[in-house]
Amino acid sequence: MRILGIDPGSNATGYGVLEKQAGSLVHVAHGTLRPRRGASVPARLAEIHHQLVEVIALHRPEVAVVEEIFVAASPRSALVLGQARGVALAAAAGAGLTVIEYGARQIKLAVTGSGNAAKKDVQTMVARMLGLARPPAADAADALAGALCHAQAGRLGAIDGVARRRRPRAPRFVLRTPR
Repeated sequence: MRILGIDPGSNATGYGVLEKQAGSLVHVAHGTLRPRRGASVPARLAEIHHQLVEVIALHRPEVAVVEEIFVAASPRSALVLGQARGVALAAAAGAGLTVIEYGARQIKLAVTGSGNAAKKDVQTMVARMLGLARPPAADAADALAGALCHAQAGRLGAIDGVARRRRPRAPRFVLRTPR
């Protein structure tokens, strides 16, 4: 089974591909997708979508793991991150992949043993776990960590108990019109 991890961002989107083979994990590829600097948000999002579709076509994963949104520094940052995340979800789902979501703390816990691990710790542990010569860039390391998290959850037979799959939620607010 091939697993594609995606760490979405509007300026840098990390990806990492792992394959489960006979009970072990094999590193296939990783990288960072960077749209043109100075391009408009819609143009950057379109470029990220196009590049993710190419990565999916090249590596043919069956599952995509996308990190859930964390609390961003500002509402604008959260909105742009959400848009990049939506592009990643659309690219994966549009290619027919099963899409699984994990929270950042779950991913860090699975890879480093601490849900509060620093990015450098995630990079170091990903390199160690996959036998890489040097730690990958932060965005690629986060994507590989997501794929590792899913691979470990699958090995434990706890995918449904750990992952959050996309499903509709009941509305929190109901707008009522005056009678």
